[in-house]
Amino acid sequence: MSNPAVSFAAAMIMIGTLGIFFHEAGLAPVMTVFFRCAFGAAILLAYCAYKGLLTKQNVSLKNLGLALGSGVLMCLNWVMFFEAIARIGISMTTIVYHVQPFLVLIFGALLLKERVSAHNAGWVGVGFAGLVLACGLKSGMTLDSAYLTGIAFTLGAAIAYAGVTLTTRAIRAMPPQLTALTHCLTGTVLTAGFFSMPESGIGAVQWGWLAGLGLVPTALAYVMVYGATPRMQTAAIAVLTFLYPASALVVDYLVYGHAIGALQLAGFALIACATLGVNLEWQFFPAMKRA
Repeated sequence: MSNPAVSFAAAMIMIGTLGIFFHEAGLAPVMTVFFRCAFGAAILLAYCAYKGLLTKQNVSLKNLGLALGSGVLMCLNWVMFFEAIARIGISMTTIVYHVQPFLVLIFGALLLKERVSAHNAGWVGVGFAGLVLACGLKSGMTLDSAYLTGIAFTLGAAIAYAGVTLTTRAIRAMPPQLTALTHCLTGTVLTAGFFSMPESGIGAVQWGWLAGLGLVPTALAYVMVYGATPRMQTAAIAVLTFLYPASALVVDYLVYGHAIGALQLAGFALIACATLGVNLEWQFFPAMKRA
């Protein structure tokens, strides 16, 4: 697409369909991640070869090491994300997962000694207040082990993705499509030995969903996002990114009839507001704004 905002928005909507591909494929999370990575790697490899990106000058040893490290974290992120969906559903997982921008700030401050402004600290507080609301129970729900485990997996996925963000920040002069390819190849290798094929095999329809998972919300979405972001303003990226969770919530309702409660909706609103506050550098304490 020639319009980068339209391309980015379409990619976010594609990523919002992850849950459908996972549910309809009907396989264990680790196996699903393996095929997501395998199909995604094949498609990205073909794309990178077509674009002439597979050259020695694009891959230094330092960048390759960082890409492999972030690939391990990305693989963990995908496995835990699907484990969470299997327990608490698409909507809840997606909402809670979106606290990861605040984890990036916290880990950046703790590990990289990056400065966190008072304004950002305020927005982090709002974001985690949203997390508390998002984890609130609907009427009739109980705090069973599956629910708590699902929340734990979601937070684990968010932590892993925060690590991916911090690691990939250090990569210089390596096309992001090659980083994505490295992530998929790493995930394929890491998950290959942790599952066994079902005795009944994998049906044609399941193969279709797995191939679609590797193509639509993985390879194609990666290419569209990485192609659009260099030509977009930060504000547009920050706003359009929320098409991902919004589309996931809509898809979950339209396809599976799962509606979120008022507490979850309020929590999502706070998380969205806080994320925009951080990304757009909104003033949390107006009195501190410089004249």
